Amino acid sequence: MSRIKFGTSGWRAIISEDFTFDNVRLVVQAIADYIKHYSSLTYNPTVVVGGDTRFLSDEFSKEAAKVLSSNGIKVLLCNRDVPTPVIALHVIKEKCAGGINFTASHNPPYYNGIKFSFSNGGPAPPDVTKNIEHNITRLQRVNRKRIYIANEKLIKVFDPKPLYLKQVEKIVDLKAIKKAKLKIAIDCLYGTSRGYLDLILKKLGVEPIVLHNYLNPSFGGRRPEPASENIQELIGIVKEKRLHLGLATDGDADRFGIVDSDGTYITPNEVITLLLYHLLNTRKLKPDSVVARSLATTHMIDMVAKKHDIKVLETPVGFKYFVDAIISGKCVIAGEESGGLSLSGHVPEKDGIVACLLIVEMVAKEKKPIKKILDNIYKKYGRLYSDKEDLTLSNDKKLLLMKKLISPKINKFAGKKIIRRDIRDGCKFYLADGSWVLFRPSGTEPIVRNYFESSSKKTLKAIAAECKKITA
Repeated sequence: MSRIKFGTSGWRAIISEDFTFDNVRLVVQAIADYIKHYSSLTYNPTVVVGGDTRFLSDEFSKEAAKVLSSNGIKVLLCNRDVPTPVIALHVIKEKCAGGINFTASHNPPYYNGIKFSFSNGGPAPPDVTKNIEHNITRLQRVNRKRIYIANEKLIKVFDPKPLYLKQVEKIVDLKAIKKAKLKIAIDCLYGTSRGYLDLILKKLGVEPIVLHNYLNPSFGGRRPEPASENIQELIGIVKEKRLHLGLATDGDADRFGIVDSDGTYITPNEVITLLLYHLLNTRKLKPDSVVARSLATTHMIDMVAKKHDIKVLETPVGFKYFVDAIISGKCVIAGEESGGLSLSGHVPEKDGIVACLLIVEMVAKEKKPIKKILDNIYKKYGRLYSDKEDLTLSNDKKLLLMKKLISPKINKFAGKKIIRRDIRDGCKFYLADGSWVLFRPSGTEPIVRNYFESSSKKTLKAIAAECKKITA
């Protein structure tokens, strides 16, 4: 029996290898057991169920509804593929026990996954997923296949879109977008943002050029990730048509990709910095406001926040660590360098659609290209240069590397003194000149992810070289 383990964003596996109907039923039953044991006294025993555009997501969703309803749990079953933040919103608004989302986000097309949203709409915290894993192991030991019969009275098929569209109106200045009459292109990457992001813009009088807004479970043969290499067609159209912006979202629309008017890909680190700057200038701050970022995310956030006397919350990688800050109502922005973003007043979950719309709002109000807005930020707050690289390393060598990095014998890196270490998620060195480097071993692949940043391009190159040297 294969071990089913929940990672940063749920359980993911290769379709028909480990991601099978039998295993889906097993995991959903484990979730049902958790809900019945821990949630029935506090929350309405209802679960939102949906999925993205991956192969069999719709069928898996229906099977999950069958398992849940046979356990006496009410099901709100989405009527079509649905963005992750939309499921999160309905969990909150309908006061549900949780949400089950069939998605592997930006993973290759031969993967699918199950993401369990907690009753607060955020990704399930580690103690919850450990409980579910324990239930899975217990059910595997019994090794008995159960026949499930759906209780149709407990299953309600519904359209989650209207509620989400109303939510967007509360967060984004749609009037500013409508007034600006921007020219925009969108790449849905065959994912769930179609009929959401494009529809919102069309209602505002924008007639976006829309790419890949139809179902294709193979995602055109690549990962549905809005990284530069995957949105070259979008970049080309923005340049050729002389548009103001290019917008992209990943398969389940929780990550964003942004292209400036000259075709420049704007990195997630830059987008988070831009939107922090924009929100500080256009929204009223609450007392004791905070900004949340992961260990791997740019310290430009810190530089902007410091000038405004705002506390920065640095967390391990994973949006689940931002949930409390967002729910507090005081989080100006929460962002990850991998392309995830949200804020207080919205769901404690990544939302690529809202991120894209906030960028559109910013450009509409600033009336200038993104790169010019960035230049203004750098002049006001200073500038940092970021980079990252995946280095191949066997599991044994990964363990040896982490022991080496944690050792106090290493007190310098790339010629700079190490003033602090953080070992909550890999190992991060904070260097005396303000530079930093993070070594984060992958839990599923034979690689170590390196993230590094400095105010000096020369130092950045030196850090990159030292990373390769120390992992050789």
